[in-house]
Amino acid sequence: MQPSVRLLAPGFFKRSLDEFKRFAKLDPETITICKTMSDADMGGFSKVALDQVAASTSEPAHIRFHGNISIDLPPNRPHIQRSGYAAWRNKDRGPTLFGKSLWDVDPYRFLALRVKSDGRKYFVNVQTESIVHTDIHQHRLYSRRPGEWETVILKWSDFVRTNHGEVVEPQSEMMTQKVRTLGIGLTDRVPGPFDLCVANMWTTNRLQDGDTHRKES
Repeated sequence: MQPSVRLLAPGFFKRSLDEFKRFAKLDPETITICKTMSDADMGGFSKVALDQVAASTSEPAHIRFHGNISIDLPPNRPHIQRSGYAAWRNKDRGPTLFGKSLWDVDPYRFLALRVKSDGRKYFVNVQTESIVHTDIHQHRLYSRRPGEWETVILKWSDFVRTNHGEVVEPQSEMMTQKVRTLGIGLTDRVPGPFDLCVANMWTTNRLQDGDTHRKES
């Protein structure tokens, strides 16, 4: 993830941000530290893949999140009443000499993503070192130009706390100084193919949409 330009003092914050940047470059190394998930993990029939696509004359290098959603329920598992989802995120990271591997993005107000969407209902998912380990903060990844590259900027404070797909009340502020995982999911339960390309992500304090690979300030 490419941060906005900022002079960093040595210490935890710089180490955390450097790790964040390495993850969010979305290069072939990023793929190796990510995992995909779908209802197939519980016997469902959705298909999901996360691929690295090299740069071409018409497109930047990017990762491609794609597959096929099925809402068919697994046989002989009556306790499963819903199906039809797919997602990806970074894998859980082990501890370091400095403690737990967490990302600190608290100095920044926004998360920006350079994407090409098929227009389906994707969500950006963030897990933090919160009291409830299964909480996920989510924000809709709105696409204004499906089928075209565009920059989508999300405000960290607008993410909504959820648990197992349901909004949790009362809401609490996301711990942006202790981010564990970042990823994208599709939960619209609409059968059929899906395809989302992500070229880059970065944190910023500048609310701006643009047509370049990165917009920073």
